[in-house]
Amino acid sequence: MLRPSAPVRQALARLTLPVMLLISLALVLAGRADRHLGAVLRTGLDDALAPLYRAAAAPASAVAQDRGAIGAWFRLHADNLRLTRQNRELRRWRAVALALAAQNEALKSQLHFVPTPTPNFFSARVIADLGGLYARSVLVTIPRNAWRIVNAIAMDGRGVVGRVVQAGSRSARVLLITDLNSRVPVAIGKHGERAIMAGQNTATPRLIYWAPGDPPREGAIVLTSADGGVFPYGLPVGIVHYRGRNDPVVLPFAGMARLRILRLFEYGHDPDSAVASARH
Repeated sequence: MLRPSAPVRQALARLTLPVMLLISLALVLAGRADRHLGAVLRTGLDDALAPLYRAAAAPASAVAQDRGAIGAWFRLHADNLRLTRQNRELRRWRAVALALAAQNEALKSQLHFVPTPTPNFFSARVIADLGGLYARSVLVTIPRNAWRIVNAIAMDGRGVVGRVVQAGSRSARVLLITDLNSRVPVAIGKHGERAIMAGQNTATPRLIYWAPGDPPREGAIVLTSADGGVFPYGLPVGIVHYRGRNDPVVLPFAGMARLRILRLFEYGHDPDSAVASARH
């Protein structure tokens, strides 16, 4: 095997940074020229790396399911975390039950009420916690026959997690409600006061654009509203908490730090044109 001489190696080392900068500049210019190119490249890369993410997740899953001392420690640690959160979660779910009961009574009182169509849904396993264009997003596996999955609502067993923003043939990217790019119209409390829940790349999204003179109440339940046509009305999101004066945030019901299995609900939105073109 031929080894390059020391001057050649030094020259190659000096050229590495300029070449990478030129490649980055070329990608930026290409993305400016064709806005769909970035979505196509990201979707293709996600599909190509999905088997690797799945293979990398297998050893961690095997350790967690081990019946020996290591597996017992993992299970004991998980039980302790679950017990410390149990009382808080029960209080939250009590608020959810009260709000849903009030909503049910309000719907029954309306004449000619048309129920919301039952959405199509399936379960998807989280295979990667990604950054990139979105600081808070996850990659999930999808069946090959999945269609019209863009803008599908992602939920865990407790509440709304986010929505699908990109989809390929084997994987989809879910934008979490905690991401800086996330904006979710919400209804607050039993009267359904309108506001916008804005992610800020932290564990607690902010509430903005609420009615002047009528701030959200501490502990009020937060549900999705139908404003904008992406989210249906009434999906549980979280509860209101004040970090400071005039600074309300939302404590999500969903376990945002422990996403393993998500359910994707499709309410019949049209696919985004950019992602549809990425499939082809």
